[in-house]
Amino acid sequence: MEKKNNSIRYTIFVYFTITALAAGLLISLSLYQRLSSQVAEVVQEENQSLINQVARSVESYLRTVMKLSDSLYYGAVKNADLSSQSINNEITLLYDNNKDNVDNIALFTQDGAMVESVPAARLKKNLNITGEKWFSNALEKTENQHFSDPHVQYIFENNENQYRWVFSLSRAVELTEGTSTTQGVLLVDLSYSSLEHLFEGVTTGKGGYVYLMGSDGEILYHPRIQLIDSGRLKENNKVASGYKDGIHREVFEGDNRIITVKSVGYTGWKIVGVTPNSVVSLNTIKTRLFIVFMITLILFILVLINSYISSRITNPIKELEKSVGILEEGDLETAVSIGGSYEIQHLGNSIKNMAIQIRVLMDDIVTEHEAKRKQEFDTLQSQINPHFLYNTLDIIVWMIENEQKNEAVKAVTALARFFRISLSKGKSIITVRDELEHVRSYLMIQHMRFKNKFSYEIQAEEECMELTSLKLILQPLVENAIYHGMEFMDGEGEIKLSVMRKEDNLIIQVSDNGLGMTEEQVKSLFSHEVHVTSKKGSGIGVKNVNERIKLYFGENYGLTIDSEPDEGTTITILLPAVPYDSVLEKEKQS
Repeated sequence: MEKKNNSIRYTIFVYFTITALAAGLLISLSLYQRLSSQVAEVVQEENQSLINQVARSVESYLRTVMKLSDSLYYGAVKNADLSSQSINNEITLLYDNNKDNVDNIALFTQDGAMVESVPAARLKKNLNITGEKWFSNALEKTENQHFSDPHVQYIFENNENQYRWVFSLSRAVELTEGTSTTQGVLLVDLSYSSLEHLFEGVTTGKGGYVYLMGSDGEILYHPRIQLIDSGRLKENNKVASGYKDGIHREVFEGDNRIITVKSVGYTGWKIVGVTPNSVVSLNTIKTRLFIVFMITLILFILVLINSYISSRITNPIKELEKSVGILEEGDLETAVSIGGSYEIQHLGNSIKNMAIQIRVLMDDIVTEHEAKRKQEFDTLQSQINPHFLYNTLDIIVWMIENEQKNEAVKAVTALARFFRISLSKGKSIITVRDELEHVRSYLMIQHMRFKNKFSYEIQAEEECMELTSLKLILQPLVENAIYHGMEFMDGEGEIKLSVMRKEDNLIIQVSDNGLGMTEEQVKSLFSHEVHVTSKKGSGIGVKNVNERIKLYFGENYGLTIDSEPDEGTTITILLPAVPYDSVLEKEKQS
């Protein structure tokens, strides 16, 4: 699989976003834990405050009951002679004043005989009062007041309150009968509803509740006391012995919960607040939605900041990349974008300096290439075979010996023009007119040598005469036409040169009616193998002419050959139609 190349902006964006997201999650988690801890602390403080308040209410209620007990004892029982007077009125008065909280008030001797009862009631038959726990506790610890567990009133009969839930306060008292005193027991049945009323509506949050537990572990009050009594619900009854006052965490029946314990003075009772762990955590739907919203908001802000920062970092790099791309395409003159941080500016300056160095090196290479091309060009031009000169001079000597002075003069004049144009003061570029004059001199000399074995014709449009031509490109082609096309031909040969302009191109054609060539022979003329020319000629082949044209004018120009065996050959030269004056002007400027 091909590896995907990610942009630097994408890379920065992704890594920064991942880092920011991780940081956001850590911050959110820390914030969540902090809020959870604070919520737990607040809830626990509120619960403890609530339990303390309930404890104060219970203690206040118990103090009221104990004051009633003291009033009964010291105001009615202790100073009365039971043998001669009744204390019913005093007890009834106190009962009437407290009947909202009191169900029964009864006075018993230490033998279990009932002395007084308000409201009037009878003891149940066959009931031994002395065996009751509240009775024995009062006589065993005479200095204390004792509270029993909640129970259904069961010692009186024929009373409308017979089946009501009560809890009892009992204490030892002195009974005076004449001159003797004996111990007795004062019983006050308190209405359970009065105690229950203290806990109504008291909760420790959603799902939380408060219950009252006795010192012996019995539950005195519970909002679900019926379910507990029926066994369908369980409650931790070890709180009384296992927990001190304060806040505790426990797992009961698989539920994590927080227990707040507060002891009620004098009685040993304990008020217990139960709070589910979910109440003190942030696991509600609203809280979760709020946290998700906060994380999303933080992530959105971080993405915006990330996008801005990555843009500030990568935009200068992208601009620099564009500049480098233009440089790669070859435009070394383009301005290199330099901006951004110090490192990017330094990189941009380095690329700019590199581009300058490349331009300098390329200029040096072009200069060196031009010098090399001129050297190659001069080398190609210097390949004129001396045999041509020797043969021409032999003809001139022969003409002089045979007193053909006029012909000799023409030959010498043609040879002089030939070499004058060949030298051309070292120039590589001449006009089409001079190039045609050069090949005309060459044809005249060769025409004399071959004793009129061929004829030639030169046709050129006047508008082409002052256009630019590469020096010494026609003579080698005419030379090939003479030596290779006509030397072994029967009959008179014909050579025709034509020059024309077609739009922005200069077209020169050299045609002969010689032996012609096969397609393989035509290809061999342009091959990179060394082409051996006739030793009688100049030594400059078609390949060299083609290479010279391409060296100077470019790959779009050069030679094309159209030839058929026994049909002749036509060589077409394609050059740009450039005025010679413009070339001279450019050479002067350079």
